[in-house]
Amino acid sequence: MIGKLGEQVTQLFRKYMPDAFVFAILLTLLVAFGALFWVGVSPLEIIVSWYDGFFDLLAFGMQIVLIIITGFAIALSPAVNKGIDYLTRFIRTPRQVYFFVVMIGMLLSLVSFGWLVITAVLARELALRIKGINYAFLIACVYFSMNSWVMGLSSSIPLLLNTDKNFLIDAGILETVIPTSYTLGAWLNITMILLLVLGAPIIMLLLLPKHQKPKELCELLAESSDETTMSIQEEASLIELPKKAVSDRLNNSVILQAMIVLMGVTYIVYHFMTKGLDLNFNIMIFFFLILGLLLHKTPIRYVVAMKRASSNISGVLFQYPFYAGIMGIMLYTGLGERLAQLLASVATIDSYPFYAYLTGGMVNFAIPSAGGEFAVVGPGIIEAVKEIGAGLPEKQVTAMISRASLSIAYGESLSNMLQPFYLLLVIPIMAKGVNIHPRDVMGYLLIPFLLFFVIQSLLVVFMPLA
Repeated sequence: MIGKLGEQVTQLFRKYMPDAFVFAILLTLLVAFGALFWVGVSPLEIIVSWYDGFFDLLAFGMQIVLIIITGFAIALSPAVNKGIDYLTRFIRTPRQVYFFVVMIGMLLSLVSFGWLVITAVLARELALRIKGINYAFLIACVYFSMNSWVMGLSSSIPLLLNTDKNFLIDAGILETVIPTSYTLGAWLNITMILLLVLGAPIIMLLLLPKHQKPKELCELLAESSDETTMSIQEEASLIELPKKAVSDRLNNSVILQAMIVLMGVTYIVYHFMTKGLDLNFNIMIFFFLILGLLLHKTPIRYVVAMKRASSNISGVLFQYPFYAGIMGIMLYTGLGERLAQLLASVATIDSYPFYAYLTGGMVNFAIPSAGGEFAVVGPGIIEAVKEIGAGLPEKQVTAMISRASLSIAYGESLSNMLQPFYLLLVIPIMAKGVNIHPRDVMGYLLIPFLLFFVIQSLLVVFMPLA
């Protein structure tokens, strides 16, 4: 019954959901009208705010691009292909693939949401080897698996609260840092992790479409003429000149590549020895880059791998600035702050976690970045919580702020299932060479969103923090 309902929702999404770029345009206009009629900002101020924010995500967009192509290049290496061939000895059916992909994706995302790329690579390779996989549903499984990132080691809001001299302390909103024992180490967060890692794979299996013939990846590839069957080594050899040349010896030099890999490994070891488990985007990109160089052995093979990995990233390149523009309108017109104040104004000591959760989910549509969103709505929510908790012991107020902050993070992450911003992290890898779009995927995510919205809402309100 649940699976059949999921199929019906998917058909509705295919019928009514536009392309991801059109979604961004519609969202831009919606936020602009909100600033115009609710905040009372002039049209010119809205346009200026849109432009001012338009390029704020350029660095982030470039990081996303590099995460995608360096991760995908690793997957194109012979060593990884052999490893996945070995894995298929134990994972042989579509249901096992769906379950495994969701669970491993949740675990990887606990390290960093950038590791969603690894899940996407793994899922695509499994889909090439195992028959009967509904490929659009598998992409939905991969995308859903990123939900655990806000509970893990790279969760930006808890890490910000535990950072000395963060903007909340500088602004006088907080007096001191909030240790991660109140957030990432809280029973509420641990329960959320168990819920997602153990519960989400089972729920996705219950939603598996049963009444439609699945379109498999091999079938989709057969419909396209873009996918090359030539190996990277074969393509690299075509670049060589008919006669021996110094340029070819340099292009195929294992020693040159090994020297760069040695330098890279040295820095990676130095980074973690001096900075601890600091898994920021830059070190992850660098790690993926060095690992790719190691696996492909020669410079020219890595060039070919990166060329293939880069062939499907146009969506990220031109759509991220539009989301940055939306963020600019929310930030520079005061619309985001007004929305946070509205929701905080109706909160009570019993309901404030739910309103914080709701705020995180709603504002995420316009500011799909946990750190950026918290910079806009965090101060208003924290001030409201402090007012609600006036007269209570300091430790209790700190716990309330921690619960509200976690609630914003959970809401921000889950609402990604209703908008395709971070799906652009998955599509370049999983849709390479096939004609598949976000609207083919998003419908499978509505019911999981609704189920987890109810469960998480109850947990943020009633689950003890410690």
